[in-house]
Order: sequence, then structure tokens, then C-alpha cells
Amino acid sequence: MLTYRLEGSGGTECLVMRDEVRPEPKPHEIVVRVRATSLNRRDTMILNGTYPLTPRQGIVPLSDGAGEIVAIGDAVTRFAVGDRVTGSYFARWVDGRINAGLIDQLGCTLDGMLAEYAVLDEQWAVRLPDHLDWHEAATLTCAGLTAWNAVTGAGIPKPGQWVLAIGSGGVSLFALQFAKLLGCRVVAVTSRGGKADRLRALGADLVISTSETPEWGAAVRDQTGGIDLVVETGGPATFAQSLIASTLYGHIVLLTLQDQQGRSIEMPAALYQRSLATISRLFVGSRTNLEAMLRAVSQHRLRPVIDKVFAFTEAGDAYRYFQKGDVFGKVVVDGA
Repeated sequence: MLTYRLEGSGGTECLVMRDEVRPEPKPHEIVVRVRATSLNRRDTMILNGTYPLTPRQGIVPLSDGAGEIVAIGDAVTRFAVGDRVTGSYFARWVDGRINAGLIDQLGCTLDGMLAEYAVLDEQWAVRLPDHLDWHEAATLTCAGLTAWNAVTGAGIPKPGQWVLAIGSGGVSLFALQFAKLLGCRVVAVTSRGGKADRLRALGADLVISTSETPEWGAAVRDQTGGIDLVVETGGPATFAQSLIASTLYGHIVLLTLQDQQGRSIEMPAALYQRSLATISRLFVGSRTNLEAMLRAVSQHRLRPVIDKVFAFTEAGDAYRYFQKGDVFGKVVVDGA
């Protein structure tokens, strides 16, 4: 079978394709014929050696992928051959709060999905909604679940309240879609005014271009009365504006703490002393969270947004394209 492995760190030259023997499942394992995978920001950090969790040498990369089961171990009870599945980002985290014993991640400390076949413990996988094609189904494990927990995990927003999403990457567009699914109003902030129509087509009620309004926080607050929930993916470049845009008791979910130049978020005291906003963090979610999100995706027939699809042999090009940053949705790699 064809598989990619990361041999070292320092760029796409470390991404090496190998021809290996197709795996056979142990008693509690499933073998998945991977039909598509997708990239997340953390995958480029792992590739470049800047991710805080040290990857295993020679790891198969990418947490996100989808395919059908082609073989099962003789003790498997959760799945059958032919089931369509995706993996859970924190493979061992089934429910409750995460702890140090549950930090293993697909594509980092555990072999991921950028291969013709992937082997998963049956507890590490979940079934996929029937209405999704393979490309769409491969986008949910990290970006989808991160956005879902950002929008639903804090108990806000309520229908009619305002949600702010920043940019047009996978997490931001999922946050927009999930917020609309919950009956909320959404402000989309983008650095590219040309994306405004596409953001409105996804349901954004208000689109702000940072190229036209660099200090957009006050403009957003004036036009909405204040944001109830900010899904803060911009990091140091946008945090102060997010705080300005928020209501007095708003909620800001921080997903990006540091930019590519290594700058960290700083708390602007002059702004925060006038605010009672709650600032919180989250990191993807558990298998139970993933299953809840997929039930909502299935019920509402939500379709993820795909920016571009690369052939399996073009995985390095997919990484390079993704790292340029100007995407609208998810970057997908086709199955081998």
C-alpha cells in the first residue's frame, strides 16, 4: 500500500511516500480504505517542527480522513466491513474532560490518515453521515469539531444572538455554518473583500472587510449592538478588535494564541478593564463530542466547504498551498 511518513521536520521535503505491506487488524482493530484526507493548521506546524506536542518519528500524518472499513479484528463489536468512518482527533478521549493520559493524537503520536489504508482501534472511529461525499467527510475531525465545540460548548449563543467568525479557513466557515444552524446571526470578518458574496451565501448576516475597515471592532459593535460569542481564530492580529466588538458580558473562545512569526496574544488592559467578557480555550474535543456534531450534520444535511482537492501524489503541493493561507474552506487530498 502507498503511505506518507514524516521523516524529520523542516518542510515538505520530510514528507516521504513509501510502499508498505497492507496491514492486518488485531482483535479490536479496523482497517480503513482511506478515500480522502484534509489538512489543518496543526499539520503544517508538525511538518515544520513548531507543534507543542512532539510527533513520533516516521509518523503517518494528518488527523482528518474518511473511508470505508475493509477488514475488522475478530473482537470488533462497534463496526462491520463496509461502514463509512472517520477517526477521532484525540483517539483515546471518549468522553468527559481530557487529561494527560488521553493526549495521543492521530497524525502526531499515532499514525494518521495520509495513507491508502489506516489501522484504527475500533474505539477511535465514528460513523459518517450518509449524505456526505468522501471529500466532505474528510474535513470534520479537527476543524469541524473545533468549531462545533466553540459554538455549542459554552451554553451560548442563543437563537438571535450574534456570533463573530474571523477569516475563511475551515474552522471559521464551520463556525459560521453551525451558528446559523442554531438560529444565530453571524458577522464574518475577512481580509479579502472579494470573499464577501461567498460568505453571505453561507449565511453571514454582516461581512466586514479588514482591508476597508482595519479597526473593525467598533464598527461591528455599532452595527450589531455587540457580539455575544467570538470564535477567535485570528490570534494576535485580531484579539483586541474581537474584545472591542464584544458585548459587556460577551464570550471569546481563543483558538489561536500565536501567529506564524511567533508573536503571542497580549491582553490589552485598557480595553479589558472596560469589559466583563469571558475568555476561554478549547482544543478540538472528545469522541462523544464528535458523535454529537455528526448527528447535527446529518440531521441538517450540512455540507462542509471545500477549497481545493489535490491528488494523493500531490500531498506536498497540498501542504504548500495550504500554508499560503488564502483559502476558502478545506484543502483536501484524494485517496491513493
